[in-house]
Amino acid sequence: MNRLTGIEDLASPDYLVVERLRALQLERLRRIVRHAYENVELFRNRMKERGLAPDCIKTLADLARLPFMKKADLRDTYPFGLFAVPLPDIVRLHASSGTTGKPIVVAYTQEDINVWIGVLRRAFNCCGLSRTDIIQNAYGYGLFTGGLGTHYGAEALGATVVPAGGGNTKRQVMLIRDFGVTAVCCTPSYFIHMIEVAEKEGMPLPEQKLRVGVFGAEPWSEEMRRYIQEKAGIEAFDIYGLSEIIGPGVGVECSEHAGLHIFEDYFYPEIIDPDTEEILPDGETGELVLTTLGKFAMPMIRYRTRDITRILPGECPGGRTLRRIDRISSRSDDMFIIRGVNVFPSQIESALLQVVGAPNYNIILYTENKVDNIEVDVEVGVETFSDQIREMEALRRRISASIESVIGLRVLVKLVGPRQIERSEGKAKRVFDRREK
Repeated sequence: MNRLTGIEDLASPDYLVVERLRALQLERLRRIVRHAYENVELFRNRMKERGLAPDCIKTLADLARLPFMKKADLRDTYPFGLFAVPLPDIVRLHASSGTTGKPIVVAYTQEDINVWIGVLRRAFNCCGLSRTDIIQNAYGYGLFTGGLGTHYGAEALGATVVPAGGGNTKRQVMLIRDFGVTAVCCTPSYFIHMIEVAEKEGMPLPEQKLRVGVFGAEPWSEEMRRYIQEKAGIEAFDIYGLSEIIGPGVGVECSEHAGLHIFEDYFYPEIIDPDTEEILPDGETGELVLTTLGKFAMPMIRYRTRDITRILPGECPGGRTLRRIDRISSRSDDMFIIRGVNVFPSQIESALLQVVGAPNYNIILYTENKVDNIEVDVEVGVETFSDQIREMEALRRRISASIESVIGLRVLVKLVGPRQIERSEGKAKRVFDRREK
């Protein structure tokens, strides 16, 4: 039995009566706050600065009294400063790539691993998958949480798992065909690359047994979903997670595609104004804040994710009582400011999708005459590429106008030939900041 009693004893945790779910959340919140207070120095000191102790949690509304945690806290206490159990109780460590400084290190007890496996099994159920499916896992294995997390969740479902990992796309496509794969898990940008390779190799995905794609680890738009579904002949699901909380499996779409259900029996969601830190009501867009209710190795209390979304009001037509968030539209730390205008990469992608389908593109920020500017390099497919200067210029103008209509800024658009932009085998890197510092 898991240390946190409750959900494992219930037949259908995704369909709990709301009052029972709230009681379970309060029980778990009180326990995890006490555990963090007693074992994590940073959290205890911040609580004392506010004159708070664990017994201040009387209702779920009292969570708003507690201090926030941020990504900087993980870097400042690197590597083990936020651990709340002795190192011998840690059974696994994961870490971010650390490309912008010290990596983010996260830890799991065996109980934490069991929770993670459980929510991922439920996530796959939401996507209509079962033990009869063959699931190809094309997330990278290793320190990245996506690979192993997805793998164990799919095994717990009882499905047949193909641990393909990232890269070697020709082989990925061959395995889909030869193994009769019915579901793929990877980043959406990498799956678009799979679509291209499958067509080039004479193994178009609509002709295979593939029927479901579970995509996450990077923001993607509704336009990209439509493109993927049309080109691959599958149903595409959005899965959400982040290493600091647990990894993939924090939330997922069900077959209604009416927002992502947060498995809030283990991850309590709030939406705040990122500037004022005020809690926002359901339906208003702001920054997602998550509290882990069942992670003992490294509890995260009111962790500011920097992901921009909203809690959707009302109930899901599918009947699940878990609250839903809107698709993650952007990350506040991905935003860049050009001539006083806040711009998100997702806005530029949305504008491109209105003109050229699912594009491969790069966003280059540069400085000219002491003024910051945006260049968008867009790869044009073989079917679109033309020797006619007039046709290409007309396409460039349409793209430029579409971007300007979305972000309110005129940008420099350059069209490049097929295969001129490097493909991603994991999270796509789209923004290159070459501005004068």
